[in-house]
Amino acid sequence: MKAFGHRRATRMDETDALVELDIPTPVPGPRDVVVEIRAVSVNPVDTKLRSMDPPGDEPRVLGYDAVGTVVATGGQVRGFRAGDRVFYAGTANRQGSDARFQAVDERLIALAPKSLSDAEAAALPLTALTAWELLFDRLGVRLGEMDNPEAIMIVGGAGGVGSILTQIARRLTGLTVIATASRPETTDWCLEMGAHHVIDHRRPLDQELARIGIPQVRYVAGLTASGEHRDAIVRSLAPQGALALIDDPGEFDIMPFKRKALSVHWEYMFARPMFETPDMPAQGRILAQVASLVDAGLLKTTLHEMLGPITIANLRRAHELLESGKGIGKVVLCGFA
Repeated sequence: MKAFGHRRATRMDETDALVELDIPTPVPGPRDVVVEIRAVSVNPVDTKLRSMDPPGDEPRVLGYDAVGTVVATGGQVRGFRAGDRVFYAGTANRQGSDARFQAVDERLIALAPKSLSDAEAAALPLTALTAWELLFDRLGVRLGEMDNPEAIMIVGGAGGVGSILTQIARRLTGLTVIATASRPETTDWCLEMGAHHVIDHRRPLDQELARIGIPQVRYVAGLTASGEHRDAIVRSLAPQGALALIDDPGEFDIMPFKRKALSVHWEYMFARPMFETPDMPAQGRILAQVASLVDAGLLKTTLHEMLGPITIANLRRAHELLESGKGIGKVVLCGFA
């Protein structure tokens, strides 16, 4: 079958940065479904993996977010059947979704939102899981507690995770949502996603908070440049506050967080499926809840740019856009040429 990925660590200026692969169509394991892919989105993790050699001698198929139709099921699958339209983010230790067919564990998938197109739905799974886990599992915010007087600062509010985290925090909690951005178009996007305030992350974050009359916040979501903003984050957090981060700072000394008794959490949505934790099925349940909230009109797609069908050329464009740091929301590809 046709798939897209890489054979070695590459930069985007190399001709073989992404290649078309001809690999066997997957056969479902006992708990797997095989999905015929209709749409995918591209995430920063795709570009990171492309810059590293694949494990072993086999090429790596890239891609995580997907929407598609179940065409086969393993013997132990009970929750899904052929013909179901599903969406999911998969796992980092199996072949990816940039392919005509993909095998994925049934515990990680859910029926796709009925109110969204394939492209619109493909924008959501990985970032929605990351945002949900960060807010409710890592930071411990209570779902549905609408009288919460605290505030959260989302550093990098216009990116994929920031876009859906803003919505979830605004619609499903009582938190005051402060997003950071640096351009007029990203500021407008953050406000469209539901942020109460948008501040400029090119300036010290604590000074920007003071400018809008909020001296400190209880929670910070560090989605980008966490190392660069570390000292300002410490100053911005109220005593006994909490930071959850998802990016990869080269160094991140947490000793400055001690004096305020601040907690620091890592969010990595692949941890549950990679280690097959007992609560691994929570990811399927989260996606089912997200789909329900979308269909109820409480959450909306974060699709910002549709690049066309799933081809080498369009995947290259998506990777280049993400590496430029200029992306807004999610970039999606739909269908095969």
